[in-house]
Amino acid sequence: MPTRRRALLVLALLVLLSMASLAVALAVGSVPVALGEVLGALAGADTPARQIVVDLRLPRALAGFACGGLLALAGALMQVLLRNPLADPYVLGISGGAGVGALGAMLLGLAGIGIAGFSFVGALAAMLLVFGLAHGDGSWTQTRLLLTGVVVAAGCGAVVALILTLAPEQKIHGMLFWLMGDLSQATTVAPTLAVLALALAVALPFARELNLLARGAEQALALGVSVPTLRRLVYFVAALATAAAVTTAGSIGFIGLIVPHLVRLAIGNDQRLLLPAVVLAGGSLLVLADTLARTIVAPLQLPVGVLTALIGVPVFLYLLSRSAKA
Repeated sequence: MPTRRRALLVLALLVLLSMASLAVALAVGSVPVALGEVLGALAGADTPARQIVVDLRLPRALAGFACGGLLALAGALMQVLLRNPLADPYVLGISGGAGVGALGAMLLGLAGIGIAGFSFVGALAAMLLVFGLAHGDGSWTQTRLLLTGVVVAAGCGAVVALILTLAPEQKIHGMLFWLMGDLSQATTVAPTLAVLALALAVALPFARELNLLARGAEQALALGVSVPTLRRLVYFVAALATAAAVTTAGSIGFIGLIVPHLVRLAIGNDQRLLLPAVVLAGGSLLVLADTLARTIVAPLQLPVGVLTALIGVPVFLYLLSRSAKA
């Protein structure tokens, strides 16, 4: 079992990794910028690189970090809530609801804030629908929530397919990019960063209760945890985090599934350290993936969700083979 000292060391290294990933994102691109010029631009110096660094790359890098942190945090919370290692932020249909909203806005000819607004409303609608149906007469269980989420996600997928079928050909490309995850339109980052800070601030005080819930609802109840209240809190925090991330960047897979597993291997399952660690690791991973997505075939840009899937699939298969041997 990892010691607390090792866990704190890993957490410190993740802080450094986060800073390094942001620095790389600001310096690397179709127009390389030296690190000294990056620091000067951030300090307010009026240099030719200022517009590239501050106006173009910084908002995208911060949005990527916020979305990656939100998805990883939501994944860690969902895995505790459902006591299922395969749970991820998209398992409850929230991404599907956001997709229906965003593609509906594109079909109506909206852009920018209109797409974000419709996407967020769709995500919240899916969240309320899943929770309302799963709660039913009050017999709320992990299995019932999971099955309800899968059904709602399938329904949203059918609506998305219908919208793609009906959409004019000139809008298909933008819709597909959104569905595969894209940070190129992420210019307003303050709301996403605020949701990340709020979600972490709400979840961390309940880290001890989450540790007990991860061992089983019966044991948590016996030790004085209000399990129904905690489950509702965890669900709504995870759902809000997912909705904010999907609204900002579209559907980016595998961050919320892979990152919590990798971090647990390094520091254990103590939620007091795991939650901030997954935020740092998820944010760093998405920033680096997005940097690669916009530079690997520059000037063309790849959907970042494609790269996270290409990274996530072999990592997840490795984790499965590792657990099978354990």
